[in-house]
Amino acid sequence: MTRIATRALAALWLALALLSASAASAADGTPDANGPVLHVFWSLTCPVCIRQKPWIDALEARFPGLAVDAMELSRSEDNHARFEEMAAQRGIRAEFVPTLMLGSDVWVGDTPAQRAQIEAAIAATLAGVEPAPDNALRLPIWGEVDAAAASLAGVTVLIAFVDGFNPCSLWVLTLLLGMVIASGSRKRVAVVGVSFLLTTALIYGAFIAGLFSVMAWAFALPWVRWAVALFALGFGLVSIKDYFWHGRGVSFSIPEGQKPGIYARIRQLRQQDLGTPALITATVGMAAGIALVELPCTAGFPVIWSGILAERGVIAGAGFWGFLALYVLIYLGVELVIFAVAVTGMSLGRMGERHGRALKLVGGMVMVALAGALALKPGLMEDLTGSLLLFGAALGVALVVLMLHDRTRLDA
Repeated sequence: MTRIATRALAALWLALALLSASAASAADGTPDANGPVLHVFWSLTCPVCIRQKPWIDALEARFPGLAVDAMELSRSEDNHARFEEMAAQRGIRAEFVPTLMLGSDVWVGDTPAQRAQIEAAIAATLAGVEPAPDNALRLPIWGEVDAAAASLAGVTVLIAFVDGFNPCSLWVLTLLLGMVIASGSRKRVAVVGVSFLLTTALIYGAFIAGLFSVMAWAFALPWVRWAVALFALGFGLVSIKDYFWHGRGVSFSIPEGQKPGIYARIRQLRQQDLGTPALITATVGMAAGIALVELPCTAGFPVIWSGILAERGVIAGAGFWGFLALYVLIYLGVELVIFAVAVTGMSLGRMGERHGRALKLVGGMVMVALAGALALKPGLMEDLTGSLLLFGAALGVALVVLMLHDRTRLDA
């Protein structure tokens, strides 16, 4: 009888201990680990987190067996420590919210594509199967690429390509190469061209990186997306104005007062007594100075591109640097073609005012379209088809305007 009583007491103690542990777990907000757990790190100061919260709150009801472990960071050092620990375990940096973790999978930000991925991962985990790989693309060099990342890469290529036809930078490059070609030395043209393009790429890349670091922080404020859209709209309208009324009013172009200095610095590169090291040094110095003068002319597209990355939850790290490298490479593509033509043919025409005004119109139309999408329907650019339609529409309108304006001038 004593042995039975002892066993009964032991069983009762064990039951009480388990009940106590369960109650403590419920009290401190730690979910039961018997089923899959979606860890959500968010902040009361993050508008994206607030927008995402109703969807998060509904997940447990939609997926019985799922536990949601939501940890608010602005008021808890313990949650911060846990965020850093779990991020380190998954090889990421605990920098941005919202960050969601399910097993080894991590999502940063909140987009319709990400929500679909998370729901698919939850359903697969509850069913005990691997998630269907329907959101991945396989490219020859890059290998498997997430569809959301692929669409963002497509947006990067489109924006950088249009940005590459910037009339300010193309005017400087054609002027520079045209003057150096007059020296008759292919080696001098190659040295000047390579030095100029590398310097321009480094300065432009550094400018975009600094701009993105500000955007990534500022997009936590609810009004910043509208501010960026308004800036892009203004920038685009001024560029369109420059096509019709060049030189009148506000203009994001190289000031006329700066052009004599640019001519003088370029002429110095034609001096025959400059050796290669001196020529490189002079070109780098000249390119750095001109790049700073050009920034107001070229800042529009990097601002809106940085805003799109921030809106999509891209964080500073390997992902951002990869997108930045892609942007700079595509941006330089047009100038690299011009440089190749100059080196091989030792002949190059200069960019006229008419060409520059046409490029202003095209860039302005694309900028206005991007501003509208960012303000009214940011999800439009979350797939490559939507991005292509947006850019195609803007370019189509620009082409129609060019044709009608040319016909009007001929009739006059």
